[in-house]
Amino acid sequence: MKVILFGATGMIGQGVLRECLAALDVEAVLAVGRGPSGVTHPKITDLVVKDLFDVAPHAASLTGYDACFFCLGVSSAGMAEAAYRRVTRDLTLAVAGVLVKLNPGLTFVYVSGAGTDATERGRSMWARVKGETENALRRAGFAHVYLFRPGFIQPLYGIRSRTPLYRTVYAVAAPLFPLLNRIFPDQLTTTERLGRAMLAAVRRPPIEPVVEAKGINALAREG
Repeated sequence: MKVILFGATGMIGQGVLRECLAALDVEAVLAVGRGPSGVTHPKITDLVVKDLFDVAPHAASLTGYDACFFCLGVSSAGMAEAAYRRVTRDLTLAVAGVLVKLNPGLTFVYVSGAGTDATERGRSMWARVKGETENALRRAGFAHVYLFRPGFIQPLYGIRSRTPLYRTVYAVAAPLFPLLNRIFPDQLTTTERLGRAMLAAVRRPPIEPVVEAKGINALAREG
């Protein structure tokens, strides 16, 4: 398969990229971002786009792909709702609107979050916006859309979050992860499992569109 990856430099994106490069059935990965991925590998090509709201001029480079793994995301902490909606919903849909025209058979996998509000009416701002994004993606016209809602994610293989607060949380929680994984196996996952689960979702459609941590881990085991 040929994969487009948004967010290859983030914690989740790094894990997904690692699994894509290791997978025998992944022929090519196009890493799209405001800067290069920093990874050198025969399978990977970087597409640097300074304004991700405007990917249409790069249509030739974005055509001919089987899947898009959309791993871009920001913390809502300290953000106004309008600003968070712009970089979460509006950016995602701007990219999706271009990709669905270029690759109508594409499988689009979106990293959302545990607790997302699909009703779009809840009190939590970030959950409402994520819900709006999920619902719009399901109407976008892709062959398949999968909405991954991981809970706590353990970064593996030296991968680190770019958000200082998250780095601190992960550093503190790392020694506890084996215990937490035994106590709450359906609420935790890893960057490795996320990557493997995304690939499995493309290989074995259709599955349920909303995939929580338990489903992510199950898909990862299937490979």
